Amino acid sequence: MIKKKRYNEHEEHVNEGWLIPYADLLTLLLALFIVLYAMSSIDAKKYEEMSKAFSTYFSSGSGVLSQSGIIESDMRMDSTVNVKQTIDRSITKQINTLVNLEQIDLEKIQKKIDSFIQTSGFETKIRTSLTKTELTIMISDTTLYNSGESVIKPESRAIVMAISMILEETEDYNIIVAGHTDNVPISNSEFDSNWELSQKRALRFMDILLQNNKMDPERFQIVGFGEFRPKTTNTTSEGRAMNRRVEVSLVRRFVIDKQL
Repeated sequence: MIKKKRYNEHEEHVNEGWLIPYADLLTLLLALFIVLYAMSSIDAKKYEEMSKAFSTYFSSGSGVLSQSGIIESDMRMDSTVNVKQTIDRSITKQINTLVNLEQIDLEKIQKKIDSFIQTSGFETKIRTSLTKTELTIMISDTTLYNSGESVIKPESRAIVMAISMILEETEDYNIIVAGHTDNVPISNSEFDSNWELSQKRALRFMDILLQNNKMDPERFQIVGFGEFRPKTTNTTSEGRAMNRRVEVSLVRRFVIDKQL
């Protein structure tokens, strides 16, 4: 009688050990493409979205092999976490570098404006402020306008043009021109409210800035806040005078989490 040859089941089983390095390779390639994309065009919003996407992916426990149920490996999970941490550190480092460079640039612009203010003797009329969101130039309304009017005084147009010459060197930043008033109700035939007065003053200010043909109109927007964004109290004449102002703000491209 012919005996049937018995085969060892393990001899027919395919060695699946290659799947571990293959899965790691796919993960690293994915990370590489994401880093290259981030380096080509990085901003804070994109980083936040990217970080959330990675957090969702890596915390879900799903991977290249988990759905098929072929293999689960603590080594692969450790590698995945390390890749995410490496990407986060790399992108964070890039953003911090951009934030620091922007801070240096805005400080130079502020010094140039402050020098103009001091040289021109406008210390009581024009001030600057650098915050975590913007560099702002604040001009008192009495420097620019007669009471209840939106037309800039002829003798003050030179101040606005001087500011525009400084701003023409700041093409990397968008600019917001904002009008503010005190809380005393407006009462004339031209304006029905402080909203209208503040907005019209901002518009007239921007119009003069844009007479400089080196200024790009697409960088600008205007807003009128009326009496609703006071710098100080409206209970004194000095406070009301400080609240009546025009602000020109260079908006940061990279918003920082804390004051530098």
